[in-house]
Amino acid sequence: MSQGWKITVIVLAAAGVVSTPLVWLLDGPDAGQLAGASIQAAVGIAALVWALFQHPSPASPTDRTSQTGKASGGGVTGIRRPGGRGRGSATAERTGEASGENSVSGIDYSN
Repeated sequence: MSQGWKITVIVLAAAGVVSTPLVWLLDGPDAGQLAGASIQAAVGIAALVWALFQHPSPASPTDRTSQTGKASGGGVTGIRRPGGRGRGSATAERTGEASGENSVSGIDYSN
């Protein structure tokens, strides 16, 4: 879980623990409202504890290539990431020649 998502879950859980149960309890609750407030607070606390124990996601992979060969007729000398998929960094150095239609030298993000 990324740090941003972890903070989001913690903030929402804290809001869930405090918000509605507090409003219900200040207005002289009946048994049903008291049970609902207890359940909502318990769920919020469970989400809070779950978020606190999540480990950060591992680092994204790194794609790296250098001194590649020659591409012709639609080939790629380097790295292909169709549609921009992939999260880590991509580095292509001293890629080979690309000749012919749809040939790419470097990093290809096209579909």
